[in-house]
Amino acid sequence: MTDTSAEISASPAPLASHGAAPLAGRFATPGDSAISHGALVVSALAVGRSTIEGIMESAEVMATAAALRQLGVRIDARDDAWHVHGLGVGGLLAPQARLDLKTSGTGLQLLLGLVAPLAFATRFTGGPELMRLPLRPLLEALEPIGTAIEEAVDGGLPLTLRGPTAPLPIQQVMAEPAEPIKSALLLAAVQMAGTSSIVEPVPTRDHIEKLLAAFGASIAMAGDEAGASTISVTGLTELRPQHLRVPGDPSSAAYAVVAALIVAGSDLMVCDVLVSPTRTGLIDTLLEMGGDIQFLNQREIGGEHVADLRIRSSRLKGIRIAAEHSATMLDDIAALAMAAAYAQGETVIEGLDSLRQQGGDRLAAIAAGLAASKVTVAEGDTNLTIGGEGKVEGGGTVASRGDPAIAMSFLVLGLASRHRVTLDDTSAIAAHFPGFVAALTAAGARFETVKGRSS
Repeated sequence: MTDTSAEISASPAPLASHGAAPLAGRFATPGDSAISHGALVVSALAVGRSTIEGIMESAEVMATAAALRQLGVRIDARDDAWHVHGLGVGGLLAPQARLDLKTSGTGLQLLLGLVAPLAFATRFTGGPELMRLPLRPLLEALEPIGTAIEEAVDGGLPLTLRGPTAPLPIQQVMAEPAEPIKSALLLAAVQMAGTSSIVEPVPTRDHIEKLLAAFGASIAMAGDEAGASTISVTGLTELRPQHLRVPGDPSSAAYAVVAALIVAGSDLMVCDVLVSPTRTGLIDTLLEMGGDIQFLNQREIGGEHVADLRIRSSRLKGIRIAAEHSATMLDDIAALAMAAAYAQGETVIEGLDSLRQQGGDRLAAIAAGLAASKVTVAEGDTNLTIGGEGKVEGGGTVASRGDPAIAMSFLVLGLASRHRVTLDDTSAIAAHFPGFVAALTAAGARFETVKGRSS
């Protein structure tokens, strides 16, 4: 076992978890990833310097910052904050080289919208995982602006966007909820003359809307009796720089929440968690399963609802989760599966077909990891059935497949298992959630590096 958790978290070697003490104290949640990306991008469109505190400093967010620098935006990190010197609406500069978003799917989608109305060519590329991201629906939504799409291979990366000289306002009625497409269209709309309108059948995450409103964009939102939401944007309104604080990421908090629920005797405070209605799908599900979760110190940060969560170990029960509910927490399904493994009774999670495109098939990776940990599991085309017995045997080695959600979730699983659970490679964790192992270790978790492969 290494001497410091920092060394463990940085190591690409196999890592095992087992025998955690009751988790206690305070778990500091890193800044929300989606809002971190959005804050950087919207700040780039303001005139002058914006200051952002609490940004999640993951490799994905850093890739977005690097791409914005290539578009002429000056970004400095100092004094525990990020300072973004925006160039104003329509003021971004043509990049001299490809924008390499590495593994940042969120950053890629936002930047595609950001440059779509600008009269220059922007080339995009990324790592192998990002190459597999299906972009055709987003690209098709951008074409009516007048944007030309070149070099796209099977509707994905690498590709080139060439903006029009006279972009047309957006009139988009979305057939199904798609928050990445909506957010990209909004970033394009604020940079074009005229009024754009986007209609989504049900409201989705509204971080970009809130950020644009905070910076002074001319944006209005209205709902109808059928539940549809219409967003109207009048473009070319000057945006004013802001001082922002990014609330804690609920998907990052999910691992600490589940860990505290399954490790006997735990009483853990998970701090500064974003709890807006579109981001509490996992918490709502864990409450339904019998989780002891309290919302304390509720407040607003930058227009977002934030709370501290007190989590105490609980006897969980298996439940059936319909597709419309699982759709509200797709980023958190891996963490939920770990809770289901410790629940008493069968948990069925439906509507998971989109996980086939995440992490090289996240659904299959979850099922394989549970099976390796001696948990009863059945994988369907679009669903997952987990036969919980209130305990987990463990003892196997789980393949992370380069997926941070798989890596962190199965390390959580091993904290309370009878035998240790070994993860083959931790490199995905360091790229997505720096300090994950250190933060859980401080709360009472136990991890150890493994020499050679474990079975």
